[in-house]
Amino acid sequence: FKRHGLSVDHVSTSETNVTVSLDAAANEVDRDTLAALVEELGSFCRVQIFDGCAAISLVGRHIRGMLHELGPALEVFEEHRIHLVSQAANDLNFTFIVDDEQGQRLVQRLHELLIRAAPDDRIFGATWEELTATEGFERKRRRVRAWWSVERRRLLEITPLDHAVYVYDIATIAKLAGRLRGLDAVDRIFYAVKANPHPAILHALEHAGVGFECVSPGEVHRVLQTCPRIKPERVLFTPNFAARSEYDFGFEHAGYVTLDNLYPLRHWPEVFEGRSIVVRIDPGHGKGHHRYVRTAGSHSKFGVPLFELDELEALASAGRIRIVGLHAHTGSGILDTESWKDNAVLLGDLSRRFTDVSALNLGGGLGVPEKPDQPALDLDELGELLLSVKSAYPSLELWLEPGRFLVAEAGVLLARVTQTKGKLGVRYVGLNTGMNSLIRPALYGAYHEIINLTRCDEPATELVNVVGPICESGDQLGNERLLPPTEENDVILIANTGAYGHAMSSQYNLRKPAEEIVLEHNSGYTENVSTKEELGQNCTV
Repeated sequence: FKRHGLSVDHVSTSETNVTVSLDAAANEVDRDTLAALVEELGSFCRVQIFDGCAAISLVGRHIRGMLHELGPALEVFEEHRIHLVSQAANDLNFTFIVDDEQGQRLVQRLHELLIRAAPDDRIFGATWEELTATEGFERKRRRVRAWWSVERRRLLEITPLDHAVYVYDIATIAKLAGRLRGLDAVDRIFYAVKANPHPAILHALEHAGVGFECVSPGEVHRVLQTCPRIKPERVLFTPNFAARSEYDFGFEHAGYVTLDNLYPLRHWPEVFEGRSIVVRIDPGHGKGHHRYVRTAGSHSKFGVPLFELDELEALASAGRIRIVGLHAHTGSGILDTESWKDNAVLLGDLSRRFTDVSALNLGGGLGVPEKPDQPALDLDELGELLLSVKSAYPSLELWLEPGRFLVAEAGVLLARVTQTKGKLGVRYVGLNTGMNSLIRPALYGAYHEIINLTRCDEPATELVNVVGPICESGDQLGNERLLPPTEENDVILIANTGAYGHAMSSQYNLRKPAEEIVLEHNSGYTENVSTKEELGQNCTV
């Protein structure tokens, strides 16, 4: 390295390899110099170069003794390629070498997990939000122009004193459905009903030309009751580890039935004989913001693994089963558009094995930004990538099955403050609902923006933990959030809760979860449609 004029930043050794990192900018490394270095090193070892990397270091005194505390933080690396992990001999730091484009995001996430606020902290001082609040915190919100900021006065008026409510804005759902329907390469869109099965939402999406992906007979019944004139081909039934009777039900009531396990074909071949099916393939790797939402790979229960495709062909041939579609879904909360292209290319190649395939279902998982400054999924880029796939497989339809993308931003959870509390420098704001209404923060560590809607014109100066009334330490809706000084009965808004909020709610502690309200811009608001009789009626609101 010295002979080639290169300065080494980092060296790690083991019995079988030596890894060296170079700062390309500081060294002004050109290709010729690098090639000469590789050639010389190649005379006595095998050389592999990883370009475009970032080094992330966790620094702390006696860091080996903190390993048990670092465990949850290290989960942020789970879905990313790590080129190198090293520990300093002086017990001061761990360093991770990762792909450069992931560096900044991982640093921010690690900071959120590891750097805690402390009273009168002389080292870290104010948080980033505190430093930027005086430069136009509210102005930033006006620039975003979320629908709930426009409807602030109305939301304050309809928030009850004694219980929390979910509020859904149908216009936002219609707008997002229109954007997806505008992707030229996408032939069909199936809404993942599990995200939010509210009848008014289903009715709005049917009107927007969207079909429905259902994972249970109950969801199919809800769709058929809400939209009684819907054509069967707009209903896709995708059960998982389901009983035999559910497949009989699916063939009777849905236009398409998806199979993601060979067990039914092996043990109940008569159920599928002569049928047309869609098969869910496990591409071998998952993606997503948490391990619970990664739906592919050996540690996921979903999909037919690639090594079983020969058996799938044999079983389908023996039962005269037509495989008309191939499906892959790797996870949720994905903002990388390449994910769907990768699925499409894989399924396109596999389609050559099955002569009846006419559609590739690329799954859902289209990510929704968690924070106002987080970049959104680039739909234009996604559309261009899928058009390139379409040109390669012009005879195949491309399907998407979004759930959270269509409804998350359209929903907010409104709750009132019950009590506030301070304890050794930690402040708490308690609400009249908690994980019984919104379990995502406790289950996934999900982040939802939290706003004091009553006082959003006031400067946010207090760092607080927002909690609910449930008898669990995990009943926390947001940790270390910057809010204005908050008082009893203030209305707190939790954003992006239109998906997997009420749908996953419970009666835990025998507390009723938040009720649902649907906003209509021309007629005030309509309360939740809740009775069996009402579900069978037209759900226009």
